Amino acid sequence: MDKPFYCLFVLSLAMTPVAARPQDLPSQPKPEGKVCVASISNLSTRPAMLDRLAERLSSDLREDKINALTMESATTTDHKLHPTTENGEEAKSSNCDYILLTQIVNPKASSLQPQSAQISIGGKVPSIDASDPLGGSSGPVHRDNVQISFALFPVERLKPVLDTVMLAQPSGSASDNLLPAMDRESNRVSRELKKK
Repeated sequence: MDKPFYCLFVLSLAMTPVAARPQDLPSQPKPEGKVCVASISNLSTRPAMLDRLAERLSSDLREDKINALTMESATTTDHKLHPTTENGEEAKSSNCDYILLTQIVNPKASSLQPQSAQISIGGKVPSIDASDPLGGSSGPVHRDNVQISFALFPVERLKPVLDTVMLAQPSGSASDNLLPAMDRESNRVSRELKKK
């Protein structure tokens, strides 16, 4: 190789910026992106119909003109939300741009961990649900809130575009358990994707 050409080649390589890894690049939400909703993890002591909740999230997003589908792979059971290998592989095979992770926990169980901003849905109020086996004729029952953590990750990125926590009060009816919380979560995700 000609020496002047070789020097010019080496110099041009030295001046070329090193490409950042995809997971380190900042990500801007895009409303046309496809969202894969992972199966919800329930680490609380409250029973929840997880398949129905995940499908409610997907359905709410579709109603808000977001392309969404429910995945088979589950949200991690680690306290800090992050996509698992299974989430990533399934999202790629479904041509998704985002992975939505959701986790239900008892607030007391995670109170030792630093928390992001919390959104309260309802308060601790007596249950007057006629289908509640502990409510109705036996009198009002106080229910503890549960914490719902959710995060929206771009596929192949480690940094979420949305990572938040909200408090929700489960209803007494297993069939309606936490559905209002899923509606609020989908609204928050839709707003984030439609920014700009």
